[in-house]
Amino acid sequence: MYYSSGNYEAFVRPRKPQGVENKTAWFVGSGLAALAGAAFLIRDGQMPGQRITILEQQLLPGGALDGINEPDKGFVIRGGREMEEHFECLWDLYRSIPSLEIDGASVLDEFYRLDKDDPNLSLQRATVNRGEDAHTDGLFTLSERALKEIIKLFLATRQEMENKRINEVFGEEFLNSHFWLYWRTMFAFEEWHSALEMKLYLHRFIHQIAGMPDFSTLKFTRFNQYESLVLPLIKWLLDHGVVFQYGTEVTDVDFDIAPSRKQATRIHWRSKGVEDGVDLGPDDLVFMTIGSLTENSDNGDHHTPAKLDTGPAPAWDLWRRIAAKDPAFGRPDVFGAHIPETKWESATVTTLDGRIPKYIAKIAKRDPFSGKVVTGGIVTAKDSAWLLSWTVNRQPHFKAQPKDQIVVWVYGHFVEKPGDYVKKPMQDCTGEEITQEWLYHMGVPVEDIPKLAATGAKTVPVMMPYITAFFMPRQGGDRPDVVPESSINFAFIGQFAESRQRDCIFTTEYSVRTPMEAVYTLLDIERGVPEVFNSTYDIRMLLAASSCLRDGKELDIPGPAFVRNLLMKELDKTQIGALLREFKLVGGD
Repeated sequence: MYYSSGNYEAFVRPRKPQGVENKTAWFVGSGLAALAGAAFLIRDGQMPGQRITILEQQLLPGGALDGINEPDKGFVIRGGREMEEHFECLWDLYRSIPSLEIDGASVLDEFYRLDKDDPNLSLQRATVNRGEDAHTDGLFTLSERALKEIIKLFLATRQEMENKRINEVFGEEFLNSHFWLYWRTMFAFEEWHSALEMKLYLHRFIHQIAGMPDFSTLKFTRFNQYESLVLPLIKWLLDHGVVFQYGTEVTDVDFDIAPSRKQATRIHWRSKGVEDGVDLGPDDLVFMTIGSLTENSDNGDHHTPAKLDTGPAPAWDLWRRIAAKDPAFGRPDVFGAHIPETKWESATVTTLDGRIPKYIAKIAKRDPFSGKVVTGGIVTAKDSAWLLSWTVNRQPHFKAQPKDQIVVWVYGHFVEKPGDYVKKPMQDCTGEEITQEWLYHMGVPVEDIPKLAATGAKTVPVMMPYITAFFMPRQGGDRPDVVPESSINFAFIGQFAESRQRDCIFTTEYSVRTPMEAVYTLLDIERGVPEVFNSTYDIRMLLAASSCLRDGKELDIPGPAFVRNLLMKELDKTQIGALLREFKLVGGD
């Protein structure tokens, strides 16, 4: 397996791998990583779909890419997905998956056209004082000290940042900046999370810095992630004969481990209370999704809080059993044994009439019923004790959603702190109480809040114990390689597998990159996996990001003015001077 960029290999159709018709493939889990892996086996590996089986504990596929209507509770989305044009592996996949909305178009075509016709933009990124504009005004408010800390992180080696927390490399000036407000609420980082992961994000998305204050570089699906991304892929896989085996909990995987050869030999599972499994030979490939962001999630309802489930966690327990068999299989407890640091709560609010949407329109500065972009991303209540953020995507967000309803997604960073209106921790609140707190921060008159929360909405809270588990401080070896050294028939995929590329987790891109690497490695596909977009090596993008982070302030060249003028006179004879002026890091003629 190797990486490539550019058009030379982008459109290549690889030749059929030798002996692929005699192989089988088994996937543990049916999240995006498994679905993408199965698609790559069929499209690029030319494996017959009938020889691919996907084992899923739940009764429906999709993993964390969910979106469901529970008639007794309401619509439920546990999270949303922010995407951009440089998710190279994701778009490589979806260029081949037919759209369910547009005849003759791919999912990529559908997504591209939607975001061309209705580009994303937030008109109010944050609020204070109960719905007033916080006037972040596109500024990052980074002090010189904070800027130096960002540069130091950017230039540090990966090894320097291993096992360090963000608040160990950044001081209070940085943590009080608008940059950190944008960053932590957009990506769900906490101060105690991994400085290494933040470094990877900074490199991966350096070209997105300009769009952080207003989300102008982000793109979103037409409907919820399940209907827009999962269902088209499921249909394509079923049309190709892939077998889905639901209600099947994989409990262990056996391996034959030798110094220069490692082979998976059996998958153990439990289905309908019966222990079963399958023996694996060298031609039987197994792709294991390890860990889980949404494991042990619990849904409450409008009158019932969601519970924090700290009990047995099958996905994590499976990884622990596997990891005990070889040091190369990772260290799951680095990520999955810190629930107080990895939990947070979200809620899906469904408005039932026109009373609440008028407050949404006031903050979003758009009509939420227009069918177009509404908030353009999350709106953060900057002075919220929970650090509450909420978003309204294009409506309807569900195909089955009544036209007079709006679906809103809300989440809080600090679920153990008492609210500002509801004097209770978010994790102890019913859906109705979370709605009250949200309405309070939207500026609804206090006297109207109880009735409006009780009769104007239906809200489903969701507690997720492991939702930011992958952000825990870590070091090399904590996550297993996608294809461990000497493996002949197995791979690890998903957010807790270690790609060989400098990519970062908590993205749909990473969920597609890891299975692409796995399939291309185990089948020796004669086509390169698209490398991560090289913005971090592009001097133009580095200069543009530097200008944004400085809020447009020019570089301070020390010394007398005549020295500065002499220096610039010389630089202006080179491309360097032209670039510095183009990106407004120096002024003058």
